[in-house]
Amino acid sequence: MGAPFFGRLLHGGDYNPEQWLNFPEILEEDLRLFREAHINTVTLGVFSWSMLEPRDGEFTFDWLLEIMDRLHKAGISVILATPSGARPKWMADAWPEVLRVDAERRRALFGGRHNHCYTSPVYREKVRRIDTELARRAGEHPAVIAWHISNEFGGECHCPLCQQEFRRWLQKRYQDIGKLNEAWQTVFWSHVYDDFPQIESPSPIGENGLHGLKLDWKRFVTEQTVDFARAEIQALRDAGSRKPVTANLMYDFDGLDYRRFADVLDVISWDNYPSWHKKEERITALDTAVQHDYMRSLKRQPFLLMESCPAATNWQAVSKVKRPGMLLAASLQAVAHGSDSVLYFQMRQSRGSFEKFHGAVIDHWGGDSRVLQEVAETGRALECLSEVCGSGVRSDVALIMDRESRWAMQDAAGPRNENLRYMDLFLRLYGAVRAAGVNADILGEDQSLDGYRVVILPMVYMFKEGFAEKIRAFVSGGGTLVATYWNGVVNDTDNCWLGAAPHGLTDVLGLRSKELDALYDGDCNAAAPVLGNVPGFTHTYTCGTFCDVTELTTAVPVLAYTGDFYAGEAALAFNRFGDGTAWYAGALFEERLYQDLLRVVLRDAGVQTDARALFGGSGIPEGVSVTSRARGDVRYVFVQNFNRFAVRIPAELPQGAEVLYGSFRGKLEPLETLVVKFS
Repeated sequence: MGAPFFGRLLHGGDYNPEQWLNFPEILEEDLRLFREAHINTVTLGVFSWSMLEPRDGEFTFDWLLEIMDRLHKAGISVILATPSGARPKWMADAWPEVLRVDAERRRALFGGRHNHCYTSPVYREKVRRIDTELARRAGEHPAVIAWHISNEFGGECHCPLCQQEFRRWLQKRYQDIGKLNEAWQTVFWSHVYDDFPQIESPSPIGENGLHGLKLDWKRFVTEQTVDFARAEIQALRDAGSRKPVTANLMYDFDGLDYRRFADVLDVISWDNYPSWHKKEERITALDTAVQHDYMRSLKRQPFLLMESCPAATNWQAVSKVKRPGMLLAASLQAVAHGSDSVLYFQMRQSRGSFEKFHGAVIDHWGGDSRVLQEVAETGRALECLSEVCGSGVRSDVALIMDRESRWAMQDAAGPRNENLRYMDLFLRLYGAVRAAGVNADILGEDQSLDGYRVVILPMVYMFKEGFAEKIRAFVSGGGTLVATYWNGVVNDTDNCWLGAAPHGLTDVLGLRSKELDALYDGDCNAAAPVLGNVPGFTHTYTCGTFCDVTELTTAVPVLAYTGDFYAGEAALAFNRFGDGTAWYAGALFEERLYQDLLRVVLRDAGVQTDARALFGGSGIPEGVSVTSRARGDVRYVFVQNFNRFAVRIPAELPQGAEVLYGSFRGKLEPLETLVVKFS
């Protein structure tokens, strides 16, 4: 199934009418307020299992079908959710095996959500039954446009069923126990296994020092979760439904490798809850943009913003209210980066329980609030931008962010065991690309590099089998590589590559890493330009956290360290390989270095940007985001000001451009968005 195209930008979100079945006047008022807020889509059925199946095998769908009839009559579409994210009490009482066991081997009591074992045959059978009934009775309702599988997959179970399945998974992966021992280096500390049945999952009261075991356990948890999602989807398909399927993913979630979901889901969706106003909005906006681009890159197609908060959350340390204009700006940022929806949690505030104070389109008062007005403004904006729906995002630049590599790096017990500052590095490189008004994809090691001009490797600690060869071919064929310290250190079983590092790329980069110096927090070094350096840098840049000391072979130095015993050694180097070029940045530099470097890299690689047409040679002001979507020869350029002050932009439109949304009047106010269409 290809990328779903819904024909309009979806606007709405999670709706829980089962909480209000005894208040028909509220359900009626909801429809009126939905129309006022330009709502066209709601998600139904998330966490509704006890209402759909109050007792084992006893189903009650009438309330759901009645709600769907009323929504359809009002012109509102439905994303129908399976209820597997939280199981009913009767199931936990009758079959305790469905409850999870933690790493210390304690079985959980009933309560919360996601407290279920993905391996349990009982749980899988009960989920298949409710999904089948739901698909048969409601899946073909004319209001339904898509399926929403479970909710925010996460967590792990260490029960005996999962232990058995883990051992089977390992046996399939390694075939022979000797190969597993070699892969995990179990001879260290004399922890050699004689057979697969001896293996237990990692535990703070047991084995917790074998990096290979811990890495494979995380892989297994991902595969078991993906298999559970696949089983849910198969139940819907077996029941005759062919509607597209999604599952809501989460912000930079460490517990699962989301790339494994790409082949299972028809469309990626995710839940976006930034802490706006905690830092300058431009900083939060950059961090959020990374996540939008990551989600879009999972399938390289439009995604859905499945949840966002129209007001304030209730679970953050400080749940700050969005300032006027923030909701619209954040929503249009998602659309700019490839979302075909702006959906919220929740449509009406719950009256009780954990999320009764979580922001909603309709609050406890139930009147025409400021939030409702801003939601309506967002809905009107999405209607103005309807032709953007289904268009893609074209990127010449790819940054590699691989979850398995990050798992291994976090567990490395290496030069720094507190605060590797991985995301600091990633955001500085990504931010430098975005500061030039250039789109970026965020890929895993297994994704193709075809079509990209520039590939960036920020601390890709693990080089899986074949990845170095892929990078070599990319550069040799004319691509530009930007690599940093701590690349290509271990293989995919978390054993160190023997020989020179970065593994397989020393000739591509024209150097090898000799020593990686970890600096204490607060310590710093600097890198000064080498006379006659390739890009003509004249500025001295500060650096810290890591300083890689390298031995150059064919590379030429651009910057050299000014301090410590490695003063004079290359901190930034440049090399030619085949028809391409490679840069090596050996330290965590201040932001300015990456901006100066990427400006040169993007120019020399021939990467084009519409920002030049809008801003000319003056460049994009700091805090202004320029992002584009495209369909054929038509480009939609989103210009957003995430500063707390107005910024100037040219007063005249470039030739061949028209304003699709906003006002082109020579300046952008704080949080204002302008969308320009280039034909």
